[in-house]
Amino acid sequence: MAGGSDRELEPVSRAVSKKKKKPGKKLKQKRLVSVIDIGSTAIRLVVAEIVREQEWKTLDRAVRPLSLGRDVFLRGSLSASAMREAIDTLASFREMLQGWRIAPEDVRVIATAAIREAVNRDVFLDRVQIRTGFRINVVEGIEENHLTYIAVQHAIEELRPQFSRSSAMILEVGGGSSELMMLKRGRMVGAHNLGIGTLRVEQKLQGSFTDADRVEEYLRENIRVTRDTLNMEFRLDRVRYFVAVGGDARTAAERVGKREGAAFSVISREAFHRFLEEIRYRSVEECVRDLKLTWTEAEGLYPALLILRIFLDTTAATQLIVPDVSIREGVLLNFAVDPSHGIRREFRQQVVDSSLGIGRKFRFDEPHAQHVSTLALSLFDQLQEEHGMSEHARLLLEVSAILHDVGYFISAEGHQKHSQYIVENSEIFGLSGTDLKMVGNAVRFHRGGSPRPSRSGFGVLRWSQRMMVLKMTAILRVADALDRGHAQRIRSITMEKREEEIVLHCEYTGEISTEQQGLAEKGEMFEEIFGYRVIAQ
Repeated sequence: MAGGSDRELEPVSRAVSKKKKKPGKKLKQKRLVSVIDIGSTAIRLVVAEIVREQEWKTLDRAVRPLSLGRDVFLRGSLSASAMREAIDTLASFREMLQGWRIAPEDVRVIATAAIREAVNRDVFLDRVQIRTGFRINVVEGIEENHLTYIAVQHAIEELRPQFSRSSAMILEVGGGSSELMMLKRGRMVGAHNLGIGTLRVEQKLQGSFTDADRVEEYLRENIRVTRDTLNMEFRLDRVRYFVAVGGDARTAAERVGKREGAAFSVISREAFHRFLEEIRYRSVEECVRDLKLTWTEAEGLYPALLILRIFLDTTAATQLIVPDVSIREGVLLNFAVDPSHGIRREFRQQVVDSSLGIGRKFRFDEPHAQHVSTLALSLFDQLQEEHGMSEHARLLLEVSAILHDVGYFISAEGHQKHSQYIVENSEIFGLSGTDLKMVGNAVRFHRGGSPRPSRSGFGVLRWSQRMMVLKMTAILRVADALDRGHAQRIRSITMEKREEEIVLHCEYTGEISTEQQGLAEKGEMFEEIFGYRVIAQ
């Protein structure tokens, strides 16, 4: 077991506490909400009533099989017929929601890989809004990880003590992509959006989708490279808990699994292998008839479960934990959680842990990075009246401080540019592509020239985002200067605002002339953005 003893994994059936979960705070007024998920193989709707914090009651569901992904992954765009069918489906869902009298602000419409990758997605989004009024949120791969993760955490909360002592893998196989997360002692150490999905397998094999032997050969060869890459950053053979998310895993759990928790089942490794062999040579028609599946579900069942098995076999897990959740439950949980709730705090910590994982991968100076982060957040909090930024900006500043010097792994010369490249080409749990661009710009300009709209990486951001980057960068430059010697001599700072300057009263050890000199050189941008000269004493 990673970081602990090598004892055998305690089976979930014995490990789960029978203690009932404390109910959440009851709401003064119950709230009806809805989530619509436009996936690669279907459009799904769920209507729920939020009854108390973190709790909801599902009132209605609807699903329309519709293989948008087959169009996109084969041709790169949505066909006119697929677009019409999708819009008609969404229009009918709109009528359903009107019958439930759900307010527009209580409806979330999300789209994943198929819409995300369609070259004509903007046309589709525009037509949907005109016809139905829905504004679709196209979820990026790493955001899928976040929504899936919080849904899984909610469903298997009673297993949290075991997860905090071991290593775990969470894997969801979709039509267009697979979402994989790796945790060590409950902390996020890696989150990846893998370009492996059941519809992509079908498209790559071009008509041999029903040839089980060829499907297995193709998947094992393609996953081998991914597995080897993952193994370099995380010992897969130390994973003790394997969480399988998605409809295909739930199908297997219904047939050969055992109900263990209020919202999850468990399948032994041996039972899962046997079930996979049972369906290996079944035709799609037989799966539809025998397993009571739709045609679309039956088509993707074997390759989806095979992907799960290939990853499962790289781990030490003796069973699969299958929660009753999807990305939709992650969105519902966002509806049902107060912004101050611990889930939000845990999310922030997982983002930070993911950032630290990237830094360690590139052998950064962790004490310096952590110290600059502490100083930057202290400045952020004390400057709240001056910058007016949100908690999300605070999180992006923290990530920027952690990764600002990561480019030294490539070269010391111009390392800030290498830092930007690494950040913008990494997957940080919970951060969108736009977030990564903002962090990338902050680390790029933590030294050297200032951001300008004419610079392509900065100019593509919206005005409000550029302003956030400017403020973050100004603060980051000051925090970095205060640890110029990488010796963490300045332990804490207290800000005093005067008419034309801000004085940082430092608690320190030793001599801080190096840091004071660094602040004199790097404080110009701070003065330009906030209007105060900054000095340390």
